[in-house]
Amino acid sequence: MEHEIKELIKKCDLAIKQEDFETLMNYYADDAILVVKPGMIVQGKEKIKKAFIAIAKYFNNSVVPTQGEMLILETGDTVLVISQTILAADKQDSEYSMDRRATYVFKKNSHGEWLCAIDNSYGTDLLNQ
Repeated sequence: MEHEIKELIKKCDLAIKQEDFETLMNYYADDAILVVKPGMIVQGKEKIKKAFIAIAKYFNNSVVPTQGEMLILETGDTVLVISQTILAADKQDSEYSMDRRATYVFKKNSHGEWLCAIDNSYGTDLLNQ
């Protein structure tokens, strides 16, 4: 059986592709952080939403994220996801890799729902900056 986190990440990817950032924010914790790019981290749903709008604009409103191989490590109310994240877009001259080894952290809230607490599509590549 596939882990429910995989399905949740698929929903997030679809919301990003469709630029449905209101729906996307339903999958983030209130105090979540997003690594926008190396050296730039935002925290909180409102800032994350604004960052996703800017990211969509950067990619000419054509970004399509998908996940390749994925490793899910779960303990209690916390999940670490290590994933091959592939971005497709009309923009060809991005200074950032479109094939990434992402790390995501999800926490289960008091209602039993998994929410993204840390969204780092650059993974350990942040150490190279």
